[in-house]
Amino acid sequence: MDGPSDPRVRLHVVTGKGGTGKTTVAAAMALALTARGQRVLLVEVEGRQGISQVLDVAPLGDTERLLVTDPSGGELLGLAVDAKAALLEYLQKFYKLGRAGTVLEKVGAVDFATTIAPGVRDVLLIGKVYEAVGRRAKGARKRPVYDAVVLDAPPSGRIGRFLAVNSEVSEVARVGPIRTQADSITRLLQSPTTAVHVVTLLEEMPVQETLDTIDELGGLSLRVGSVVANGVRPPLLTDEVEAMILDAGPDAEAALVAGLGAVGLRAGPATVTGLLREGTEHTLRARLQEEQGAILDELPVPMLTLPHLPDGTEDGGLRLLADALGEQGGP
Repeated sequence: MDGPSDPRVRLHVVTGKGGTGKTTVAAAMALALTARGQRVLLVEVEGRQGISQVLDVAPLGDTERLLVTDPSGGELLGLAVDAKAALLEYLQKFYKLGRAGTVLEKVGAVDFATTIAPGVRDVLLIGKVYEAVGRRAKGARKRPVYDAVVLDAPPSGRIGRFLAVNSEVSEVARVGPIRTQADSITRLLQSPTTAVHVVTLLEEMPVQETLDTIDELGGLSLRVGSVVANGVRPPLLTDEVEAMILDAGPDAEAALVAGLGAVGLRAGPATVTGLLREGTEHTLRARLQEEQGAILDELPVPMLTLPHLPDGTEDGGLRLLADALGEQGGP
């Protein structure tokens, strides 16, 4: 399977279990691509304005807006796709409804269509992404408007259904423009142009959901570009010290007191107990990370790792993640 930096990929779909930092990773991927001098569109479809919070910019709208200009010449633009606005645009494009579309919205028909038929809703949402990927500049060369599009997609628990637009739409539209658009979107999603990146934490439940997601995507003929292990903490202790801490006997206490004394610090029983507790938690987490990382290493897809940020993405944290992705050859 091709690596995360496969030059054929122009649509990067980012998913992952809730709480793994999916939106943060999507934003970091977009910045990493922008740093290569590319023109990148970062899109969200869940209506949470997560991208604006991560990038600390004004809320995104349903028109593309410049967010970041990189010294390399790259540009990052943002877009929040709204199902109702997409449907009105769709009705105007295919049926020339014009003002009639506004009337439909006033009587609730638009809400009905985007709520009662979730397959149609997903076609509308992904349709905007599809259009951005395929859009060409005017002129003789007609090169793509965007070098890459990064989609902050729904969580992994819903990603299969979200991307399987054909099977959903077949229940409500067997022919016509909606079905034609669904077929076109499916061809894009299943082509070498698209890669799905799955974000996880090195913990049991997220890793298991990652494995399940990769199986599901494979069954849908969708290609996984990479697994991104987010929030990885570096091991701080040697194997010998870890074993001593987990033993938590007199030897561990004596060694800790001696070590503190060697640097001029005195420690009472409460301090020693607290430090041993912290050391135990760190050791168990480090071993869990190692164990879960070994499981992901067995997958036939590249694994990228991103460090834990104690202070979050503020003060350059997001740029640090983007640089880490770039150094590993991703996205």
